[in-house]
Amino acid sequence: MRRLSPVLLGVTVVACGAMRDAFSAHPDIAASAAGQDLSVEQLAGWVARAPKLEPKRENVAAVAALYVDYMVYGAQLARGVNLRDSALVLATNWPLVSQIKWDKYHEQLTQARTHVIAGQVDSAYAAGDVRLLQHILIQVTASAAPPEVEQKRALAERLLREASAQHGAKFGTLARRYSEDPGSKDHDGYLGAGSRGQFVAPFAVAAWELKPGEISPVVRSPFGFHIIRRPPLEEVRDAYTADLSQVETSRFDSTYVEDLAQRKHVAVKEGAPAIMRQVFSDIEGGRTDGRTLVSYTGGAFRVKDLVRWIMAINPQEIRSLPAASDDQLREFLRAATARDLLLQEVDSAGIALTTEEWERVRSNHDSALHLLDARLGFTPSLWTDSAATPDARLKVAASHVTDYLGRVVTNQASYFPVPAFLADALRERETWSISHAGVGEAAERAKTLRGQPDSTQGGMRRAPGPPPIPVDTGHRRTIQ
Repeated sequence: MRRLSPVLLGVTVVACGAMRDAFSAHPDIAASAAGQDLSVEQLAGWVARAPKLEPKRENVAAVAALYVDYMVYGAQLARGVNLRDSALVLATNWPLVSQIKWDKYHEQLTQARTHVIAGQVDSAYAAGDVRLLQHILIQVTASAAPPEVEQKRALAERLLREASAQHGAKFGTLARRYSEDPGSKDHDGYLGAGSRGQFVAPFAVAAWELKPGEISPVVRSPFGFHIIRRPPLEEVRDAYTADLSQVETSRFDSTYVEDLAQRKHVAVKEGAPAIMRQVFSDIEGGRTDGRTLVSYTGGAFRVKDLVRWIMAINPQEIRSLPAASDDQLREFLRAATARDLLLQEVDSAGIALTTEEWERVRSNHDSALHLLDARLGFTPSLWTDSAATPDARLKVAASHVTDYLGRVVTNQASYFPVPAFLADALRERETWSISHAGVGEAAERAKTLRGQPDSTQGGMRRAPGPPPIPVDTGHRRTIQ
């Protein structure tokens, strides 16, 4: 079933503004957590030895934030805190829990409204507004030379003759063998049922001229050469019924979200796009920013709510946001606010987890803790020395954290972050802070150590493979 896509986001953190001033007396400290300090020299040394990490302030700040996350995790273990209690499991796995609850709630919303009966299927197919199509694509790049284009056209024409000679009977076989559309070739060339506006214009024009069972001439689109077939309903009734149900669900979802926004009088504040652009350059500072971006009846969507989205959404999905227009940023804010409102409805509905679902959540939590302990070298025996004082155990934890993080930054160890919501919960339990001045000093020292005194020289270039300090993409969840 196609779902609404409220994105469940990430990490709100305890304000550290009050602690920043204290660092004026400790200029050599970049970050502190649970009474353990990360020195400017240590941080600068790590970054200087990381060939794939540019010594820019934002990158250095990301390393300092990782230190805080790992250290508050180690501190809780050193103090003997049970990190598998039910409350923490729920808090840490809020995205997964909310996903499960949303699925249930969405099913309740849609099951009665989007049920497609047999008569509707026949009439929908006959009307032709929503069509289930097959196609074969022979790709042609925009830079292809004329001889290559003609060669591809000749292949498409040959396949068309073969498909037409068989009256479409073996169209799927030809698609599997020759089509260069990775999304449909393994499904006999079938595209999901959709309306005309979902397809590029040349494709749509040809496809909407087809009668049931007909095959189009070769069609040129920006993707290449297409051969399009409209299968008769008796051939695809089950698939068309399922796809039509999804289309109706999607339409219901869109209408529901729009109605919700109207009922709640969602309004983007003047100047919100400008504030968003500021946030993109200072994510850490935005985490506790309470300024309102969007107002609605009974609440508001604030800067810190936006940061949770930014920290949780797959970077591929938000990469274009900093360069987006004001109108695009306003639309993003409306969509994000609507998703927050939907999740509030889910909570109000009192949807509960079954025993099986709860075990799934707990298993997810335990797996993350197991991986963290393995990376950091935290074993039960590490904390069981009866002669060790709490302070001694904290120092042991700090030693393991600095050793692991140093190896991660310099690409000597595989990276596994503290899950975003776990880090959030644990930061609330420990005293921590990150020094803006210390981070800046570490960045400058790293440049000097690397022989790059000119801070304006060069920009950050994406190196092949995973970055040494990812932005926690593996542990942010999205409802789909």
